[in-house]
Amino acid sequence: MAGPRSIEIHILGRAYKVACSREEESALLAAADYLDEKMREIRESSKVIGAERIAIMAGLNLAHELLTQGGGSRSEETRARLTHCNALLDTVLEDQDKLF
Repeated sequence: MAGPRSIEIHILGRAYKVACSREEESALLAAADYLDEKMREIRESSKVIGAERIAIMAGLNLAHELLTQGGGSRSEETRARLTHCNALLDTVLEDQDKLF
């Protein structure tokens, strides 16, 4: 398994650098595209303003989808992957906050 490397994802027109192994790259890019799509839907169909609020609404919607589609009983591996994704997003958002 290769070590982490930096890839660039785009969400709501902003670029974010994320550490990711080569094996997880396609899954991370797919997740970023899915999140971007959901955030754009929220921005276009509601009065929610600001990337942070849109991200929170998208997160709530995605968590609701996961839990109502049987996700509440997902395997430990899935939970670990979600925790890892959350940590990656926290790191990226923390780094972006330093820029402003």
